[in-house]
Amino acid sequence: MSASPSEFDLIARLRRRVAARADVVLGIGDDAAILRLPPGRDLVVAMDTLNAGVHFPEDTAPADLGWKALAVNLSDLAAMAATPAWCTLSLSLPAADAAWLDGFLDGFLDLAMRHEVALVGGDTTRGPLSVCVTAHGLVAPRGALSRAAARAGDDVWITGTLGDAAGALRQWRTGEPIDPALRMRLDRPTPRVAAGRALAGIAHACIDVSDGLLADLAHVCRASRVGARVDVDALPASVALRAAFEGDARRALQAAGGDDYELCFTAPKTARLAIEAAMLDCDVPATRVGAITDDDGRIAVVTSDGAAWTPPHGGYVHFAA
Repeated sequence: MSASPSEFDLIARLRRRVAARADVVLGIGDDAAILRLPPGRDLVVAMDTLNAGVHFPEDTAPADLGWKALAVNLSDLAAMAATPAWCTLSLSLPAADAAWLDGFLDGFLDLAMRHEVALVGGDTTRGPLSVCVTAHGLVAPRGALSRAAARAGDDVWITGTLGDAAGALRQWRTGEPIDPALRMRLDRPTPRVAAGRALAGIAHACIDVSDGLLADLAHVCRASRVGARVDVDALPASVALRAAFEGDARRALQAAGGDDYELCFTAPKTARLAIEAAMLDCDVPATRVGAITDDDGRIAVVTSDGAAWTPPHGGYVHFAA
């Protein structure tokens, strides 16, 4: 029987799959990485942790987990209009499993290659399955989008569709058969990197939708000292979600379900044509779903006929009882 690989065996296995790059002066294998920042660019840094049973089902395929671990961080960079450049990876594993690691890297490095992201370091340790990624991106000085610049009168937009990932989680938790299209959105979200970059100079404020549209839009409203009005029936839904859920069940998944990793952004009404053209160039659909108001911190949610609608909850909350 062969011995289990050590931590250093896993690191060596990982290092063999990472190509050298000119902007990585020193990468995997030392105490820290040394990176060469291009002139005239600011550094944008994001970090997210995914824990088994909290952020993904325990039966998630290693390749899907690898993809998602990077995707959720690239989504944060997209919300800032940043171009991804580098990342680090910290893995907590119950056991040193080389086959699991190879599968994880298949998904992780596939997405990294698509966005020209270099893996430059990290850590491996023994413990409950947990993945932490820190992603680094580049943006022109004063070119980043933020949460704090929404203005009363702005349109509220959302890219893509909402509710698919939450729908898959609902089906998983209740023991129902999981629709493959919904499960794909849960396991392999699409970070809207190109859309984020295209919105720089057009949008006022932006955030990625991770905890649910209403929860994340509330962050924008608090940071910008504004309110919002959202038409819950205007929220874009996929064919698969409409087939699986109806009425208030679907509305709740879209408005408060989370795990969508779409971009919610605000922009002046005069920018509508520019946004439509920019999103067409990116091949990313975008939908107007509401407006920013001067009602500081308050989000009013209505149906298509103008009636008030109250979600069963406001979105995912860490450490909630």
